[in-house]
Amino acid sequence: QVQLVESGGGLVQPGGSLRLSCAASGRIFSIKAMGWYRQAPGKQRELVAVISSGGSPNYADSVKGRFTISRDNAKNTVYLQMNSLKPEDTAVYYCNVIVTRAIIEYSYWGQGTQVTVSS
Repeated sequence: QVQLVESGGGLVQPGGSLRLSCAASGRIFSIKAMGWYRQAPGKQRELVAVISSGGSPNYADSVKGRFTISRDNAKNTVYLQMNSLKPEDTAVYYCNVIVTRAIIEYSYWGQGTQVTVSS
């Protein structure tokens, strides 16, 4: 089993910044990808950013140029630096990790952390 612990959410004014962290622990043999998703009230969960084992990032169009995803492989931790935050970024942010064991992929989710952008 794999456990994910998220931190860094909170309340911030428009234009402000926040940094989310997600640390993975447990039966981790090979992490294929780490990413962040978000879900706003009344909306479906959507991809925000994902980073491969090789460090290649991909972003949703709505956050390109404002958010940066990074990972520390030694710590099994993924980060999301969020700058120039907008009210529409308000959502619960979930960490997701894809772990590979014996060619089978397993997907794990964090408990979610609330990000609220409001003046």
